[in-house]
Amino acid sequence: MALSDELSKLEELRQQGVLADEEFARAKARLLDEPHSPENIPVMATLNALRRSRSDRWIAGVCGGIARSSGMESWLCRLLFAVLCCFGGVGLVLYVLLWIFVPSE
Repeated sequence: MALSDELSKLEELRQQGVLADEEFARAKARLLDEPHSPENIPVMATLNALRRSRSDRWIAGVCGGIARSSGMESWLCRLLFAVLCCFGGVGLVLYVLLWIFVPSE
């Protein structure tokens, strides 16, 4: 939801009498002071923190990096890519793309 939409909803609640003037001022200040950046979104923060592993690697460290950022075991990630390779090579294509676009530690 955009900041302007949230502010207009707050104004509507104040006009309806649901929010007192003090509560409206605090909520508005909280909205305006809060940074609205992609780092506030947990998924985006996880994707931005994704790095290929230098220590837990067999080929390029993609699975080790995914395992570290997601909290899963690296062998499970490798198994997932191997299974995806059986479906028309999707796992291989995905692995190569991650190898190219995900930076190393």
